[in-house]
Amino acid sequence: MLTLQIIRRELQGEVVLLTLAHADGIALPAFSAGAHIDLHLTGDLIRPYSLCGDPQDRQHYQLGILKDGNSQGGSLAVHALREGDTITVSEPRNLFTLDESAGHSLLIGGGIGITPMLAMAAELHAAGRSFTLHYCARSRDQAAFVAQLESARYAGRVHLHFSDQQRLNLDAVLSDVPPNTHVYVCGPTRLMDAVNDGAKRHGYAAENVHQECFSAEVQTGGAAFDVVAATSGITVQVLEDQTIVEALAQAGLKVNVSCKQGICGSCLTDVLEGEPDHRDSYLTDEEKADGDQILLCCSRSKCGRLVIDL
Repeated sequence: MLTLQIIRRELQGEVVLLTLAHADGIALPAFSAGAHIDLHLTGDLIRPYSLCGDPQDRQHYQLGILKDGNSQGGSLAVHALREGDTITVSEPRNLFTLDESAGHSLLIGGGIGITPMLAMAAELHAAGRSFTLHYCARSRDQAAFVAQLESARYAGRVHLHFSDQQRLNLDAVLSDVPPNTHVYVCGPTRLMDAVNDGAKRHGYAAENVHQECFSAEVQTGGAAFDVVAATSGITVQVLEDQTIVEALAQAGLKVNVSCKQGICGSCLTDVLEGEPDHRDSYLTDEEKADGDQILLCCSRSKCGRLVIDL
């Protein structure tokens, strides 16, 4: 864990840009493009946010967080932070890495989903690798980072798409690419679904398409079942309207959770016995088919008893 200070706060529309650093100026742990850190906010409120700064900058972490009207507390707490405040954060973790074997990287960011793409563009440019960046937003006035992108060293690789001017022609973008192109997309579910569907139509291999969700609708309810935490020696019943995390907490066993939507992977746990009912967006289809891991914040069990390594 790191205790950092907010040395700069800037508001661009509904997005707050935070720059974090050690108060004494020492170097921060290194990170690679696509990484995120967990912000420990009020009480037990923990939220993951993508690092959008240049990975070569070891003095600062930069974040861009949208003020979400449907927030469960995370974005509202972040927007209440001020310059000079200190905050506890995790060291960077990366679940959305660039593939170094790619002949070309096609970066597509929608809305606040542009944040990991900024770090990716900086890393690819520094390495002299081929890429293009497409940023989709409702309007220029509402979009954050526009001035930064237009003045970036890689500005010639940037394409801006605003719904009230020129929308993204996804088929054209996906077809006009060099061999061995890898696609990276982050943004609203509708955009990510469209990119995935378009990539399939244009013959992209599944392993060449990468995405990161910032939010996901997840149904956590279902039939009751028992969970055995083998290491802790605790057995609980997970009720119809409970998550595994909630049931374990009532028995005194706290699980580290962050997104609570099956996105970030912080509550990933090994399954020793039983068949998980996967409800998450984190595990791949192959990992879900293996049945040996589960996201405790949202997934359930297809059988009456599930034994986990906790």
